[in-house]
Amino acid sequence: MAPVMHRIEHGGNLRRAESLFPAAPRPWIDLSTGINPHAYPVPSLSPEAFCRLPEPDDLARLKQAAASVYGAASADHLAAAAGTQILLPLLIEARFGTFSPEGKTAAILSPTYAEHAQMAQLAGFAVRETQEVADLFAADLAIVVNPNNPDGRLIGRDELLMLGRHLAGRGGLLVVDEAFVDVLAPGASVADSVHDGLAVLRSFGKFYGLAGVRLGFAVASIPVAARLSARLGPWVIPGPTLAIGLAALSDTAWQQEMRQRLDREAGELDRLLATAGLAVAGGTSLFRYVRNERAERLFLHLGEAGILVRRFAERPNTLRIGLPRPEQWKRLEEALCSEIWHV
Repeated sequence: MAPVMHRIEHGGNLRRAESLFPAAPRPWIDLSTGINPHAYPVPSLSPEAFCRLPEPDDLARLKQAAASVYGAASADHLAAAAGTQILLPLLIEARFGTFSPEGKTAAILSPTYAEHAQMAQLAGFAVRETQEVADLFAADLAIVVNPNNPDGRLIGRDELLMLGRHLAGRGGLLVVDEAFVDVLAPGASVADSVHDGLAVLRSFGKFYGLAGVRLGFAVASIPVAARLSARLGPWVIPGPTLAIGLAALSDTAWQQEMRQRLDREAGELDRLLATAGLAVAGGTSLFRYVRNERAERLFLHLGEAGILVRRFAERPNTLRIGLPRPEQWKRLEEALCSEIWHV
C-alpha cells in the first residue's frame, strides 16, 4: 500500500469551467458528474411538505421503501441523512469511539472519492490507499466504493463479505460505498448482510438524477443504525425530500426501465467513443472511463466546445465521460469526431 498522495476533486464545477473556457458556447453540456441525465419526475408536493415539520411516520415510510429497494433485512437497519458524506464519520465513531484511534490504520481501495480519505484522516486514522483488495485485510478500517468511481471497478460480493467478516473479528470495520450500485441488477449489493463490522452507504441522487435533493442512507446493524439515527435527530430529512424520496424509491417500474435505458445509452456512448478513436477502459452505465495519450488535448477541445468532462491531474491520460441528455448527443458527437483534436 502507498500513502494517500492525490485527491480526486468532484466534477460539476461549471463556474471553474467557465473561467477556463470563457469563449465556449452556451449552454454548457456537463458530462463530468456521473449523475443520471434523466431525472426522476418530481411529484407535485403538498404545501405542508414545506410548512410543517415532518412526521415520524414519514421518515419510517421512507426507510421502509429504501430497505425494500436496497435488500436490507428491515427498515431498522437504515439511518437516513442529507447525503452520505455525513454518515461515514458517524459509522466510524460508532465502531471505534469518539477519540482518535491511536495506532489504527485505514485502507481505501483507490483511486476513488477524496472525501473518504479525508474523513478517515480527520477521525485520527493513518490513511493509506491501495489498488489491491488483499491489502485491505491488514487495516482496521477499510473503505471500498463498489462499483468504483471513476473507473467502475467491481469487487465481487463474496470477496467483500469475506473481508467484512475478517475485519469484524479484529474489531475493525468495512464500509462499502454503493453510490452507483443502483444501475446494476439486484444481487451485487451487500446491504442484506450488514453486521457490526460491515456497513453500506447508499446514495439517492445519482441514479435518480436528483443530486440537489440531498438524500442518503447507511445500512448497518440495528444497534448501529439506531445510534446513527439518534445522533442525527428526528428532522434530519426535510419534508420535500421525504416526499420525493418516497415516491422515487417506491416506483420499481421506473427503476427497472431506467436501468435498461441507461444500459442502452451507455452502449451508444461506447460506439460514439469508438468512432472517435477512444477505447473504454471501465465505468458504469452512468459514465465511461477512457484512457488515451491525448486525453488532456481532448479535455481542452471539448471544453472549448462547451462540453465539460472529468479529467484527473494525477492520471493525465484518463477521462471520465457521463451520459448526455437527448438533445445533447449531436453536439457531443460533432465535437468528438472533429478533426481538430485528432491533429
